[in-house]
Amino acid sequence: MGDVCEGPAAVDDRDEPLPPVAGSPLRLPAFRRFLLAHLVSATGSAMAPVALAFAVIGQGGGARSLGIVLTANTVPTLVFLLVGGVLADRVSRSRLLFLGNLGAGAAQAAVAVLVATGAATTFTISVCACASGVAAAFTTPAAQGIVSRLVPVEQLQQANALVRVPRNAVKVIGPVIGGFVVALTGPAWALGWDAVTFVVAALLLAGLRLAGSAASGGPGGPGGPGGPGGPGGPGGGLLAELKVGWSGFRSRAWLWSYTLSGTAVVAAWLAGYQLLGPLVADRSYSGAGSWGLVQGAFAAGLLAGTFVCLLWKPQRLILVCVLTSSALFLPLAAMGLGLPLLWVLGAAVVAGVGTDVAIVAWATAMQQQVPDEELGRLNAFNSLGEQIAIPAGYLAVGVATAYWSTRSVLLVCAAVIVFAGLANACVGDVRRIRRV
Repeated sequence: MGDVCEGPAAVDDRDEPLPPVAGSPLRLPAFRRFLLAHLVSATGSAMAPVALAFAVIGQGGGARSLGIVLTANTVPTLVFLLVGGVLADRVSRSRLLFLGNLGAGAAQAAVAVLVATGAATTFTISVCACASGVAAAFTTPAAQGIVSRLVPVEQLQQANALVRVPRNAVKVIGPVIGGFVVALTGPAWALGWDAVTFVVAALLLAGLRLAGSAASGGPGGPGGPGGPGGPGGPGGGLLAELKVGWSGFRSRAWLWSYTLSGTAVVAAWLAGYQLLGPLVADRSYSGAGSWGLVQGAFAAGLLAGTFVCLLWKPQRLILVCVLTSSALFLPLAAMGLGLPLLWVLGAAVVAGVGTDVAIVAWATAMQQQVPDEELGRLNAFNSLGEQIAIPAGYLAVGVATAYWSTRSVLLVCAAVIVFAGLANACVGDVRRIRRV
């Protein structure tokens, strides 16, 4: 990681809350810069899943090969995620984002070259996916905690929603364009563009200056001096930092129960949508073009959900997360039942709306309920919990398709999402947490 000391990209005033800003967070130059980096990166990331899936299919791979590649991308993230969470609480988050985006850009460029030269195999693509997963382990906790350093606390939900706007807007047409680019020219061009956008986003983030904490952990708050994770907490190394983070994680029932539910929901969703979705599109619809439309419909729902969040400020944030994220079962059920493409697109739109509402509500709840100096670690524990079953899900679904039809496996994935959401909604602490 190179020099992990606080550099000129950040200032050491974590415990001083940002002053109120009249109007929109867009008035803040640092927030606008962060937003621009998101927009640039999104133009490539929206095309990448379609390109990667059909890069694997194009070199003769099926569900098992795609499952291996996706697993290779996920496992390194899980291995290094907690380290990334500790670093996000102790060093410059903008520096972590800069280095992580550079690493992801290099990995994606390597995949593009391999595919363009015909040298791509399941093994070589997996190696590059592994490198990209390592980069994600360090950028994910930093990205999740950076908004609270850019805007005052009363503007957190608006800022979280605005961050989602450019990414979701690009996702509406990005997968569609990506699908047709893959169909016409192959996946290498889309993968190469994704690499370029990572590098440009890294350069924008390199000069990002962060202010103090906007979370609830300022002086006198739950993470203030003497509180868990505060200046009076234990230090002395990685294990001590993780111990403090784990103590904060397990003390919040709403956090660990939502994470436990997410373990099942995320694994079932990604295994069904990202792994089996392209295969169903290739066999039952019209290939890359139709799968691009499905992803575009999901992104349109995400964009609509963002505007819902700009207008609606629910009080029971965690309960809203649980209920709206359960909509992910809809497109899996539609494909599993063999419904026409139009029905699948409609289901994807509704799932997208629910997902974005859940993402914004969750980010806002974390920023309001968790002290800033613990935010990186607790986000890392949450991300680790939600992702830890993904490799097993990919491999299990890949094996299951050898014995059962793809549609049957999709219906099982949909049922898992519904059951996990209902179980989590029964937790009392989930219904108790309210907006600050």
